[in-house]
Amino acid sequence: MNLKDIHSVYFIGIGGIGMSALARYFNFIGKEVAGYDKTPTPITDGLEEIGIPVHFEDNVDLISDTFKHPQTLVVYTPAVPTYHTELNFYKNNGFQIKKRSEVLGIITKDSFCLAVAGTHGKTTTSAILAHLLKECGLPFTAFLGGISEDFNSNFVLDGTEYSVVEADEFDRSFLRLSPTVACITSMDADHLDIYGTKEELHHSFREFAGKIKPGGKLFVRKGLPMEGITFGIEDGSDFCIENIDIEHGTYIFDLVTPSEVIKNVKFNKPGRHNLLNGLAAFGMAVQTGCPPHRLAEALASFKGVQRRFSYQIKEKDFVFIDDYAHHPTEINAVYQAIREMHPGQKITVIFQPHLFSRTKDFADDFAASLSQFDEIILLEIYPAREEPMKGVTSSWLLDKIENPNKKLVQKSTLLNEIKNCKTGVLVALGAGDIGLEVPKIKKELAYAG
Repeated sequence: MNLKDIHSVYFIGIGGIGMSALARYFNFIGKEVAGYDKTPTPITDGLEEIGIPVHFEDNVDLISDTFKHPQTLVVYTPAVPTYHTELNFYKNNGFQIKKRSEVLGIITKDSFCLAVAGTHGKTTTSAILAHLLKECGLPFTAFLGGISEDFNSNFVLDGTEYSVVEADEFDRSFLRLSPTVACITSMDADHLDIYGTKEELHHSFREFAGKIKPGGKLFVRKGLPMEGITFGIEDGSDFCIENIDIEHGTYIFDLVTPSEVIKNVKFNKPGRHNLLNGLAAFGMAVQTGCPPHRLAEALASFKGVQRRFSYQIKEKDFVFIDDYAHHPTEINAVYQAIREMHPGQKITVIFQPHLFSRTKDFADDFAASLSQFDEIILLEIYPAREEPMKGVTSSWLLDKIENPNKKLVQKSTLLNEIKNCKTGVLVALGAGDIGLEVPKIKKELAYAG
């Protein structure tokens, strides 16, 4: 595929975080762009604000003639069902149709590509990496899986020599990339609806490592069953964080590299998992030739990513945090971060399970993770691309949680429930549409205060 021959690009599933970044890219380089998605969201609102038309009904008649021209590239997400009318129209009429991951691979293959893989930590690590390259003045493009608070976007185009991408393991998408420097943050079992077994997932990560360009580098968190440059916390890794202190919610630590020790580095995102994300991004950025001391200094000014341990309210006696955590390992990481930063406080969690298959596969682990909190408010399962599974419900999950302070709440009554909630820390977790409830919760709590 030669991008110069493409006149227009039509996205089926344009509201996805990765799809919308690609849409912004093509709009930026002067292509005609439009798309379909199921429902309006802040992401689709943002696309429409920059002149990208989006419609919300699966109807070929709503696609303008501009996007029925043979020089139209059609990009779709694997989450789109096979019976989708618009997708089948393009298939039946011989259009060039590609998955998002294929297009991302084509765009980035000739750049110095920095790709972040892993079942957790991809979005934050790649956002930190983009921030570090920006601070060093490198010409780069970034396709992020979340809205960076440093750029207020999931897409950055400051040049094309370097690229920062999330290497998504879902649907084996990351096998379309050709990284110069790659990182694997974690390899916990997930997406078993795609892979079947943890072993098959691990095999796919090894395949991804094999996609690295000759002479390239692979970073791996110490302890993972992969060979590479290791990173970790107080464990003798090649890139290692040591002597951690916390002052006013900021981590201060020594950063050990293979060649030197950088002292008194600061980082403001809570949680040991975020320290690891920052360390991985630092190690990857060093491979571009940026001065290590400059990169270490830039870690302190990283603002964060929306819905990644985002403080919505931060008062002396109450905080409200929003996070995308949707896997037991991620929930544990959020819990650890809250306990470390807000010791002694009562913590109430609102959790919306994401996918019936993931809930079924990890039900006992979810129950154990959630049981740690002082109080649990559970919402119904967000189905995303799935049909319901018999017996897999939030009520079934609730029964497994070994904590008496638990209840199942409908989303429609959530605000009333929160009004009566007396807690020091309230945290909303999940990858579904719970993110759309967060501004309402914040408003309600601010009003109540």
